[in-house]
Amino acid sequence: MTENHEQNAVSKPQRFFDRSLLQILVCPLTKEPLFYDEAQQELISKKAALAYPIRDGIPVMLIDEARKIEK
Repeated sequence: MTENHEQNAVSKPQRFFDRSLLQILVCPLTKEPLFYDEAQQELISKKAALAYPIRDGIPVMLIDEARKIEK
């Protein structure tokens, strides 16, 4: 197997977040709208100061999985 072929076998195609989900998703803590951070692949709750990760295009809307951010 060549090195390039091995890299392709290991790497997964990146799934993109469907922005239309922003119309229905809210912060589970505050019930406020979320903001999409494309660079970090996170959904941001400004009021709760939490960033919910997006993994393989799927938002992980668990408070325990969220990262605390500065307001």
